[in-house]
Amino acid sequence: MRTLEGKVVVLGAQGVGKTSMIVRYVGKPFNPHINPTIGASFFTCKLNLENAGVVLQVWDTAGQERFRSMAPMYYRNANAAMLVFDLTQYNTFTAMKRWVSELHKHIEESIVLVVIGNKSDLREKRQVDAEEGRIYATDIGATYHETSVPQGEGIENVFLAIGIGLLRLSSTEHDSTSIKVYESMNSSWSDVDMSLTPSHEESPQNLSIAHGIQEKPHTCC
Repeated sequence: MRTLEGKVVVLGAQGVGKTSMIVRYVGKPFNPHINPTIGASFFTCKLNLENAGVVLQVWDTAGQERFRSMAPMYYRNANAAMLVFDLTQYNTFTAMKRWVSELHKHIEESIVLVVIGNKSDLREKRQVDAEEGRIYATDIGATYHETSVPQGEGIENVFLAIGIGLLRLSSTEHDSTSIKVYESMNSSWSDVDMSLTPSHEESPQNLSIAHGIQEKPHTCC
């Protein structure tokens, strides 16, 4: 089976729900009291798509301004970016746009972009209209998604869009992309250890790194 491996960076202001979204995706229940990310957290996600396996090396970056200067070490050589904002806080939508400018400034090769408006369940507090989000996403060549972590809505579609985007990018720009492509003798991920128990490592910068791994099939809803 053909297998792709791509680096995904998650960017957005503090408190928009970046970590909660990923934790929910890898199978954990919703926790409204997740601590702010320090430096970055790392997760590996695996998807089976279109007769190909996709491995997503996901770097969840800290949203606090004091960690912003460290972001380039995480989005360097990224193949995809999750750009997350809070639908109930317009200023986080504006802040998300600044990350797009920074990515275009520092990443030369093509990159899969997904714009994500989180907290869609808080309808009465919404400050960003869905149409405005879609128009902006279209302008930068991204797909647009709205998600709710407590309700588990829209999250799997985000990762599905990233996997499909990486497949298309590797097919159209295989000579100019850093996406890793290799052939595997396995027809599925059944031989891979799919432990969901997080472990902790220390990065060279002494940052706390959380690592989890999960497989998602093509039948994401």
